[in-house]
Amino acid sequence: QVQLVESGGGSVPAGGSLRLSCVVSGYTGRMYYMGWFRQAPGKEREGVAGIYTDAGSAYHADSVRGRFAISQANAKNTVDLQMTSLKPEDTAMYYCAASRGRVPTWWRAEYMDYWGKGTLVTISS
Repeated sequence: QVQLVESGGGSVPAGGSLRLSCVVSGYTGRMYYMGWFRQAPGKEREGVAGIYTDAGSAYHADSVRGRFAISQANAKNTVDLQMTSLKPEDTAMYYCAASRGRVPTWWRAEYMDYWGKGTLVTISS
């Protein structure tokens, strides 16, 4: 059974930093794509950042570009999301997602094969 487990969420004041990590278990191959999505109360889930693990091509949403950075850890099927200059509007549940194959658009949730349960990020003003 494939599982994605996120860690690193928490509560920090505006301007602070957090680092999220996502580890895949139960899958012997390499996930082709891994990404982070977030969902704030009353809002739709949105793509935050993603990375194609073969080439290392990374993508970030306009709202977080320059503040967040997705990266692959040394271990296979592990990705991190470094978040800096956090704002209250970044408050959301953050989900790790993965796809076994190529995704047409990286920010679309419907193309992901697997999801984690999420980790809560709360930014106070």
